[in-house]
Formats: sequence, structure tokens, C-alpha cells
Amino acid sequence: MTLLTRRSALKLGLAGGALLATAPMAMAQLRIVVEGANFQPLPIAIPDFASSDPTFGREIAEIVRNNLRRSGLFLPLDPASLPVQVGDVNGTPDFNVWRTSNVDALVMGSVERGGQITSSVRVWDTQQAAQVVGKSYNTDPNSARRIGHIVSDAIYEQLAGGTGYFDTRVIYTAESGPKANRTRRLAIMDQDGANVQYLTDGSTMALTPRFAPNGDLVTYMNFADGNPQVYLLQLSSGQQQRLANVGAMTFAPRFSPDGGTVAFSVEQGGATNIYAVSTGGGQPMQLTSGAAIDTGPSYSPDGSRIVFESDRGGSPQIYMMGSSGGNAQRISFGQGSYSTPVWSPKGDLIAYTRQSGGQFHIGIMAPDGSGERLLYSSYHAEGPTWAPNGRVIMFFQDPGGNDGPRLMSVDIWGRNPLTIATESYASDPSWSGLRG
Repeated sequence: MTLLTRRSALKLGLAGGALLATAPMAMAQLRIVVEGANFQPLPIAIPDFASSDPTFGREIAEIVRNNLRRSGLFLPLDPASLPVQVGDVNGTPDFNVWRTSNVDALVMGSVERGGQITSSVRVWDTQQAAQVVGKSYNTDPNSARRIGHIVSDAIYEQLAGGTGYFDTRVIYTAESGPKANRTRRLAIMDQDGANVQYLTDGSTMALTPRFAPNGDLVTYMNFADGNPQVYLLQLSSGQQQRLANVGAMTFAPRFSPDGGTVAFSVEQGGATNIYAVSTGGGQPMQLTSGAAIDTGPSYSPDGSRIVFESDRGGSPQIYMMGSSGGNAQRISFGQGSYSTPVWSPKGDLIAYTRQSGGQFHIGIMAPDGSGERLLYSSYHAEGPTWAPNGRVIMFFQDPGGNDGPRLMSVDIWGRNPLTIATESYASDPSWSGLRG
């Protein structure tokens, strides 16, 4: 159980001690411009963090390097090539030395582990000879990796704009065993694949986990009774329960932005319709009606609208309606079929799966259906989920044959496709918000 919260751990240098407050601040002087196709990652030097335990200092620095490298926006230089191997957070760098090494941004950090973990970090603009980040951290000894992630977020926020997404977790379906008889159980991990924990034992199949906004509650599809049903699982206690008993198959759940409601699908009599129910129980409210298959509901960030998948026009397409149902409007008009729509945290984009031309595609469009762009194409790719800053999408891709699915990510400009390391085959990812 970690005690670290961003509110208690993140302290500006002015509050964290005089050593971080003495340098001139270069506010927004050094900044990555990430819009558009033409883009070069920012070279950044991150020596090992100073520590009485050099291995620990190297470990935290490497977490930061890996996070920034995997974002595609930064180019961490080989630490062995740097003119300084271990950072000095207390001193002012020799900027001439760093400029001649082609370093635009320089990170100096320190970290100590005892009864608590204490860490400080400074980021320097070497061209302006000024500090752009100065922060201190103080937390419990179980939060070592989170320190690395929060440092990464602070650097990303200052140099790339927006918020970071490194101090987050991903819940997914872990798949193991032969293809004809896979065991599927819920698992959770840090966004970089570390700290994997299994949440269900695999005795019953578990699919499509989705985080609540508070990060502690999860909804998913459980096959415990042979008939798929939507369940709630509380991560902190391990308690779980069926969400609604409607006497039929329920699936494709997702939380409302306030976490108080879950929208889901009900299959009955050959038709599939969307319902919503309070997480506290009560009678589900039917939002769609008819003989079509309506599924995959996703709320807008303000909770006023729901985007969903429906074949009411003949093939699966994306539709939009108010959160209380009614007056659905189609928004997808490209070739092929569309599925698994999910609204971005900013509300400006909708990600989806599209099947066309014999391939699967992960794409994005505006909420009115305009500006459609395909970000990734392969034999089988589906199930997008958003990073909390709205810049990166994770999904799963299955190469076919005897292999199984794997998690991947791509940014909203269609750059930097990455495979996310997992212990087993993995599908159905859901990205948490920044941890509290």
C-alpha cells in the first residue's frame, strides 16, 4: 500500500529547500513543439542520480530515461557518453561543457532510500543557462518506481506541455495457455509493464476491464455463471459483485466520468441494447431500443453524450446520442466497419477500431466525425484506450497463427508505435488516470 500522493509528494523547489530556489528560472524557454508531422525528439542528458547507493541512483535515472525515450518526444543520450556520469543537484552545471556535447536539456537528480525516500531534481536549459524544473519529493520506501515516474511527468509537463502520463497503471486481460483453450484473467501493471499483479485467478474467464475515474473501481465482463455478466471489482479490497441482474447477457461496460454510473450492453431476443445503471445498484435505465446490435458505449468527458457502435444502418458504425438516450446520429462514414469507440480525456477526439481493405486500423476522428486519421494498421488491431493526457493510445494487436495478442501504443500523430512488455499474452487494455 503506497502512501505517495502527487499532492503531498510534489513540492516546488521554493518549498522544497533553498538549493532549488536559487537558480534563475527559464519559464517555457525550452519547449518541444509536438504538433504536426515534422518533428525531432529533444536531446536530453540524464546522468545517474546521486545517491549513497549508486545502484539505486542509476535505477531511478534509468526509469526516467526509459519513460522519456518511449514517449517519442525525447532522445535521452547514452549515459556512458556524458561528460558527467552522476548528477549534482546542488551545483550549477558548466553549461559550456554540455553545449559542446549537443545537449539542450540537462537533468540533475538525487535520491536516497531510508525510512523514507527523498529525491530532488533540477532540469536545465543549457542554451539559456537557466533552470526550467526544480522539484523535491519525500515519500515512503515502497514508492521507488513511482518517484521515477513522477519525475518523468514533471519533465514532460514542462518541456512538452500538457500533462504527463507515466505515473499511471494499465489493467488488461492476461491470456495464457494453448490457443484453443486460453486462460483469461485480469491483470494490472504500471504503464511501462512493471509491477504486474493478477486480480482474478483464471477459474472463470474475465474480459474488457475498465477503470473508474478514481482508479480503485474496475468494471469487467465475468463468465462465472457461464453467461457473461458485468461485474464490479474494488482494487483496494478485492471485493467484487455483479453490477445488475437483468436476466440476460450483459457486456461492454464503461464508467461515466463521475464514476457513479456504468453504461453497458444487454443481449436479449436477438437484439442488443445499451443500458445504464448506478454503481450503487438500482433499476437499469434503457438508453437504446430496437432490433439492432448497439454496444461499446463511451461517455464524453462532461458526461453529456455517449458514443457507441451500432449496426442499425446495415454495418457496424459509430453513433452519438445524449447520455439519457434517444436521437442517435451517425458520425462514421469511411469505408468498412467501425467499432470500440472511446472518447479522449480532453473530449476533442474519439478513437476507434476500423476494418477495411482486409485490415484492422486504429484511428481517431473529431466528435462530429470530421478529420478522420488512421494511426496504425495491421492484420488484427483493436480496442483503443487513451493515456490521461490525450496524446497516446494503447490497444492490442494479434499477429495470428499460434501467437497471442500483445499490447501496443501509438501517439495521436501516428508516430512512435511501441510494443508494451507483458509477462503473458495481453488484450483489452484500459489506461488509468494519473495516480492520486
